[in-house]
Amino acid sequence: LDLSNCSLQSVPPGLAEATAAIILDLTENPLTAVPSASFLGFTQLQSLAVPLALECPGGSDAWQNVTVDRSSRLCQGQRNPCNSSVQLAWPCPENSVCAPDGPGLVQCLCDSPFHGYKCLREGPFPMLLFGGILGAATVSLSLLLWGTQRRKAKSP
Repeated sequence: LDLSNCSLQSVPPGLAEATAAIILDLTENPLTAVPSASFLGFTQLQSLAVPLALECPGGSDAWQNVTVDRSSRLCQGQRNPCNSSVQLAWPCPENSVCAPDGPGLVQCLCDSPFHGYKCLREGPFPMLLFGGILGAATVSLSLLLWGTQRRKAKSP
């Protein structure tokens, strides 16, 4: 994806849709900062060129090779932060596994059959119970409103 020399003041919001990009060029743009969250989901990104004034997203530890030339910085070979020897600041909770989510970014995915907040619930989601309670509450509320509001309806 070549976005070089596009007069970008900031990262375009549509960039989030290009998570399948392998090579991205942002050089020759007057960018002042590139938030790391701009590259959320860019797990396939292997080469990123940014203006010299900017650092590689996720820092130099997120890349295997950082090369600086006279006008740009080239970040190559995105590292998997889950495999690094450096301990994560926020380790994943029990019953979950670390997965990369972009340069220097991680996400915690629940192991099967766990789900829910902090992967504490085990087994499948109780769809029948959830649907039954939701359906019963909807029918009850509808009957209550129909019974209390029908006298206010005008007859022709």
